[in-house]
Amino acid sequence: MKKMLFSVLVATAVGVSAFKMVAPTAPLKAVPARYAAAAPQPFKVVPAESKITWIGRKVTGEHNGNIGLASGTILFDKGALRGGTFLLDMTSITCNDLQGGSNKKLVDHLKSDDFFSVEKNPTAVFAITNLTPKQNAKSGAANYTITGDLTIKGITNQISFPAMVNVKKGVATAKATLKFDRTKWDIKYRSGNFFENIGDKAIMDDVELNIDLVAKPEAVAKK
Repeated sequence: MKKMLFSVLVATAVGVSAFKMVAPTAPLKAVPARYAAAAPQPFKVVPAESKITWIGRKVTGEHNGNIGLASGTILFDKGALRGGTFLLDMTSITCNDLQGGSNKKLVDHLKSDDFFSVEKNPTAVFAITNLTPKQNAKSGAANYTITGDLTIKGITNQISFPAMVNVKKGVATAKATLKFDRTKWDIKYRSGNFFENIGDKAIMDDVELNIDLVAKPEAVAKK
């Protein structure tokens, strides 16, 4: 019985040793480059050729101006939009419809804590989180529905809007008109939904942005 047990132990030990000494299988070959997923191509927004216009409305009228774009990147894959991130320079806010002291007064107010708190929050960010191509979009019309995170004053909310985005002769263009409810970013000054009995001094909650972007491949944009 002892001899049998000894034989089993020896056989087991030999078996284990033999298993450990089995040569490993040949390493996997690298995936051919033609099958590797291509990274989306980044296009850098050219601030000098791009424009963002804001419109704010109130009971007695409206004001408009511009916001500068500090930087931006749009991602494409074979001409199809794949993503993007944009940094707005809130310190660059201007007013186009007032002159002199009235202009300065409004711009200073927009930069104050009543509105965009620019000293504390000099930039705003929009980052695309989802894209829905519009099937059979006509030439000159919106061909995507863009959804993304808009961060103003350190507060982030999601917005969606239609946009026309194209690449032609190595230049990308994007045009869109969108509206966002400023109160969701804690900008409640003279909002009729938060203050009573303000009559014709009320300012509408929706802020409109008209966006016209030009972007070029990174190497070209740096020239």
